Amino acid sequence: MTIIEAKRLTKVFGNDPKKAIPLLDKGWSKEKILKETKMTVGVNQADFTIEAGQIFVIMGLSGSGKSTLVRLLNRLIEPTAGQLLFQGKDVMRMTSEELRQFRRKNVGMVFQKFALFPHRTVIQNIEYGLEIQGIEKKKRREMAMQSLELVGLKGWENSYPDQLSGGMQQRVGLARGLANDPEVLLMDEAFSALDPLIRKDMQDELLELQLKMKKTIVFITHDLDEALRIGDQIALMKDGNIVQIGTPEEILMQPANRYVERFVEDVDLSKVLTAAHAMEKAETITIDKGPRVALQFMRDRGVSSLYVVDKAMQLFGIVTAEDASTAIKEGKRLEDVMQRDMPTTSPDSLLNELFELMGNSKLPVAVTDSTGRLKGVVLKGAVLAALAGTSVLEGGA
Repeated sequence: MTIIEAKRLTKVFGNDPKKAIPLLDKGWSKEKILKETKMTVGVNQADFTIEAGQIFVIMGLSGSGKSTLVRLLNRLIEPTAGQLLFQGKDVMRMTSEELRQFRRKNVGMVFQKFALFPHRTVIQNIEYGLEIQGIEKKKRREMAMQSLELVGLKGWENSYPDQLSGGMQQRVGLARGLANDPEVLLMDEAFSALDPLIRKDMQDELLELQLKMKKTIVFITHDLDEALRIGDQIALMKDGNIVQIGTPEEILMQPANRYVERFVEDVDLSKVLTAAHAMEKAETITIDKGPRVALQFMRDRGVSSLYVVDKAMQLFGIVTAEDASTAIKEGKRLEDVMQRDMPTTSPDSLLNELFELMGNSKLPVAVTDSTGRLKGVVLKGAVLAALAGTSVLEGGA
């Protein structure tokens, strides 16, 4: 379900911003408009949709317009032109009172600067927004405590901000944004001020929280690794324009132009692509077949091993040509000689998580779903291709 839809959403800063709209329609660049009119294009006719439950990442370099765009979504900055719909309702046409209610009940925000009150305890900081909404004291304390527990800070409610680490302070900011249970959470460079290790921990925390919350999150960042790690969809901005929207894999593997190519060229694909992208079709044999049939299959297919499955593709093991020959000599069945101890992984495992598995086994890594059904196999060459920065999609399953 679409929760936010932007149509030609535009923001121009200057004395007479409406005059810049026809110039944008003519294709004038941000630089030309600044030079000719002294006005600055913050966001240029952005079109996008955000689905409920998505982490939608808006990213770009400093000055690209990403922070302006996120503030247009709750009208902290007034759009110059365009349309903005929230669950089908036009945010641009909301009255002052409707807008206040929209910000209070539907949209929460977490900023880069923690902006915690030093004289207030953790729980008092979290419930501040509820307090100014006039929510009764007992009820707001209950809501704030639920939010506090959600971000893992139970027991710290009576501490003061200066007693917390940077990561803990950001959790307080996140809890404050979640306290009134908004449908959409806007996060503007929320982790940028944190040290790298704490930042990664907070990304993990956010992903874990998202499994519980199922919120719609609009996340602003200038860090490509962060965007690729947490985003379901990524909108990449340059000079106020959205130059590409896609999944992390689409951004990496199908860049829209040279700018996007340059943006992603140094990314370690093994930290982004999953086993599903690298896996190939597995050569199989059903468990009811005999060892002679297994050897014939291997000759016909030009392989030296087969995965043993049932008719529903449930994986039991792997049999090599040597195993099959042994079974023939000793009058045994495939299930008597097949190897049951083999490396397996799930389709959504990152490629860099497979290195140790591959290093400790001579066998390929079998990819199975949550029910144990065989989906494919990852060969060492596919992972090496990812490390080399070449596409692992070609020829993959």
